[in-house]
Amino acid sequence: MDNNEYFASINEVSKRLSVPAHTLRYWEKQFPVAIKPTTGAGGRRYYRAETVERLVVIKDLLYNRGMTIAGVKKMLRDGELPASIDAAPAPSVGVAAKASQNADVALALRLLAQARDILNGSAE
Repeated sequence: MDNNEYFASINEVSKRLSVPAHTLRYWEKQFPVAIKPTTGAGGRRYYRAETVERLVVIKDLLYNRGMTIAGVKKMLRDGELPASIDAAPAPSVGVAAKASQNADVALALRLLAQARDILNGSAE
């Protein structure tokens, strides 16, 4: 091991990524191949620079690009995890945006049905 190698504590990584430490521990369980912290005295977690970069990519895929944990696991399994967020796939439409679109479509369908009823003379 190189003595100049940088290690970041779980608290440092948590702050850098703006995610709680428990989320990082959860991701360790979900993505054990990609996230392997070194443990120090007392079981403290320390992350290498390349692990932190993988965490940045995983966070971006999950939070910004609409991927699921299963989708990221598949990317890891297939060896397709991007090296950086610049190489990550384009964001998909998020769940909230899809729900909003569905509500808009439902409203449009109700208005069309009302217009049809008025035109057919069977308005209530």
